[in-house]
Amino acid sequence: MVIKRFTKKSAARKSALSKTKGKKGAAKEPEEVRKSDRPEDEVVTYAEAEYELREVPAQGSKVLIGLPWLTRFERARITGSRALQLSLGAPPLIKPPEGAGTSILLGIAEVQAKALPISIRRVLPNGMYQDIPIDWMK
Repeated sequence: MVIKRFTKKSAARKSALSKTKGKKGAAKEPEEVRKSDRPEDEVVTYAEAEYELREVPAQGSKVLIGLPWLTRFERARITGSRALQLSLGAPPLIKPPEGAGTSILLGIAEVQAKALPISIRRVLPNGMYQDIPIDWMK
């Protein structure tokens, strides 16, 4: 189980520091709040919400979670991954277009042609997910 932690400044320290902000040359903390006088910072702990991943059953080739097209983030992630593969020597899956001089442009062309055998996993906050092949996208 993962526990998230953060600290809060004590109220006495905050108020003493805010009093000195507007004064000239007030870079140091005031004498009334020294390290020995400060209470320890509070630690607040939250238990992580536990849930189980469950797949949404497919209904034909219908996208059930999210929009029926690639978001700009999904498109950028797929394009970048495919451009890396192409730059490391992977064979292109389509005939390279005339203007595709770089692996990034070829990756963009492959994504637009829906030639890649890649699926997108979209996950909801309650743990439900759907694996969507990119050829289902509009």
